[in-house]
Amino acid sequence: MSLEMTLRRKALKIFKATLAAAEPGNAIRRHLRLAGGDVLVAGRRRYRLNNFRRILVVGAGKAGAAMGVAVERLLGRRITAGWINVKYGHLADLKRIKLHECGHPVPDEAGLEGAAQIARLLEDAGADDLVICLISGGASALLPSPAPPVTLAEKQETTRLLLASGASIHEVNAVRKHISQMKGGQLARLAHPATVLSLLLSDVIGDDLDVIGSGPTAPDKSTFQDAAAVLEKYGIWEKVPAAVREFIARGLKGGLPETPKPGDALFDRVQNLIVGSNALAVQAAAAEARRLGLAPMVLSTRIEGETREIARMHAAIAREVVETGRPRRAPVCLISGGETTVTLRGHGLGGRNQEFVLAAAIDLAGVPGVVVLSGGTDGTDGPTDAAGAIADGFTIDRARRLGLNAARMLAENDSYHFFEPLGDLIKTGPTNTNLMDVRLLLVGR
Repeated sequence: MSLEMTLRRKALKIFKATLAAAEPGNAIRRHLRLAGGDVLVAGRRRYRLNNFRRILVVGAGKAGAAMGVAVERLLGRRITAGWINVKYGHLADLKRIKLHECGHPVPDEAGLEGAAQIARLLEDAGADDLVICLISGGASALLPSPAPPVTLAEKQETTRLLLASGASIHEVNAVRKHISQMKGGQLARLAHPATVLSLLLSDVIGDDLDVIGSGPTAPDKSTFQDAAAVLEKYGIWEKVPAAVREFIARGLKGGLPETPKPGDALFDRVQNLIVGSNALAVQAAAAEARRLGLAPMVLSTRIEGETREIARMHAAIAREVVETGRPRRAPVCLISGGETTVTLRGHGLGGRNQEFVLAAAIDLAGVPGVVVLSGGTDGTDGPTDAAGAIADGFTIDRARRLGLNAARMLAENDSYHFFEPLGDLIKTGPTNTNLMDVRLLLVGR
């Protein structure tokens, strides 16, 4: 067996280990338990369940089904009712909580209907109710509740423009929160005066509470001014629908209330608890690499920026290992986490992970003993059915023999159709979790 084939198998095992660590049920069980029969322990806080009239479970996100299963298994019939918006196909068998399928990454009418159902469930919540909110990656799109007069179609168009512009998730959410009725702490405002416990699977750089799922139960640090600045920065202020511009402009003039900020009394009864993050997935990758005989080297869990440039940086580090043994001698596994962005220039099919691997493969062409893998922990890379892709130093040569032009297909953002005939797409199906991306570069001896 060639060195490249051995490294490929190890890379796939490492990625599989990250998915196991990111499983939402495991994440919740690490932070949530019952003590003494009726005391719910969540992190460092304790909730005496007999003191509550009702327990309501709401939420949104691609991991919503798996999170709901874990909470149902723990609380069972104590749950009065529940509703979680999930991505199409991300389902599980639940008895007390309703799972409602919606559109992602662009919100749709089903998401609008689901958000309205959650609002109805919470509108009569009282001080003697406990609301458990389950938020994971994708919640921003899966919990659409546009602020009138902005319509869902206008919010959809704004989301499409933001996703295509190269804006970071922090920037996208700053805009979405300010044309929404639930994001940016407004779901907590809706549930007030109930006690709110939010369990969060973070899919954002830095695990900022006000950015995860657009922070529906967290104080919001962003402002109407920030939202306007994002649209100006990426040159789409004049492209977004007029109703969105007018709504944000009205907010800039003080004609609309801001999202609730840190220090607001409504958050006195709210606990936001992060139960999983990208660091968890990266730690699992490092442990599995070590088990497989590779020295793990975590570069960062906070990688963001333009995908192609990040890929070139990673490839340069791998070449340095091959040529000089710096920063560490082979066999080594370079690991990074986070989430990059793709500025769409072409009309092909792909996602940031596939594009990362294609760009890295071009820079690593002809380099022996190197394998690169990048995958989304949610099992979906962009608008494709692949989680990511895998390549080695001979991938570009193999592609050339099939008549595939790597540089041209990268320029067209067509990484999916590059890797598909090579058999190098990674397809996991929906994983029911989302802790951003994991990137691996394995250098063997």
